[in-house]
Amino acid sequence: QVQLVESGGGLVQPGGSLRLSCAASGSNSNIYTMGWYRQAPGKQRELVADITSTGRTNYVDSVKGRFTISRDNAKNTVYLQMNSLKPEDTAVYYCNAFKYILLTRYDYWGPGTQVTVSS
Repeated sequence: QVQLVESGGGLVQPGGSLRLSCAASGSNSNIYTMGWYRQAPGKQRELVADITSTGRTNYVDSVKGRFTISRDNAKNTVYLQMNSLKPEDTAVYYCNAFKYILLTRYDYWGPGTQVTVSS
């Protein structure tokens, strides 16, 4: 089992920055791939970025060049630095951790943190 707790959301003006943090606890949490998803009202949840235990990253095209995901395995924490924020980035952001055991994917989710980009 892995428990995830997000922090760092809030209200920011267009062009501004926010940094989200997700602290993981539980057995072997540092071996999971961790990432951030977001869900805007009326839309499906989408992957924003993820990072493997060895540091390989993946981003959705709409955030490339603006968002940076990183992790500190010693602290079992993953971060999402969001720069040049746009109103369309407004959503609830969820921290995710997953791993595969054989062919089965095991997912864990945080409760979410609201990010609102508005003037």
